[in-house]
Amino acid sequence: MYNDGEKLWYVVNTYSGHELNVKEKLEMRTESMGMQDYIFRVIIPETTEVEVKDGVKKEKVKKMFPGYVLVEMIMTDEAWYIVRNTPGVTGFIGSSGKGAKPTPLLPQEIDKILANMGMSRVNIESELAVGDNVNIIDGPFNGMSGKVDQIDLENNRLTIIIDLFGQETSVDVETYQVSKI
Repeated sequence: MYNDGEKLWYVVNTYSGHELNVKEKLEMRTESMGMQDYIFRVIIPETTEVEVKDGVKKEKVKKMFPGYVLVEMIMTDEAWYIVRNTPGVTGFIGSSGKGAKPTPLLPQEIDKILANMGMSRVNIESELAVGDNVNIIDGPFNGMSGKVDQIDLENNRLTIIIDLFGQETSVDVETYQVSKI
């Protein structure tokens, strides 16, 4: 499961209530130690819920998994050590301990979590450009390939040109519905 050089998502256990602190410290350590090519995004999975109290609507941000952060990284000994030894981190989920490397989240698991947050495994701003080839991995065009025609960062949507019955057709998809080829 552990694959050198592959960027995957891992679940990191933190002291409860210290998720933001761990995220900030890990991002600072990544930069100060020059690990940007191994440790990429650190995310606290959250959802926004609307509560009505005394007739007033209030939006409340709730942690999906209190006590956990998600880290997108290439699992090397050094990257593992930096994350593991960040203040507030108690360990990785999916590791047997004794220095064993953890098991990454499955693509469908991380896709579901990120989609709930309006995000995608593909970091659109840095990994995707107009003209790139992508596979559509979800929705009515699942299994088809196409070329990125437009990127709408604000709404996390892409316009993809696909070959539909021998004719070029534009389809609108959400960012989590594609993977880069």
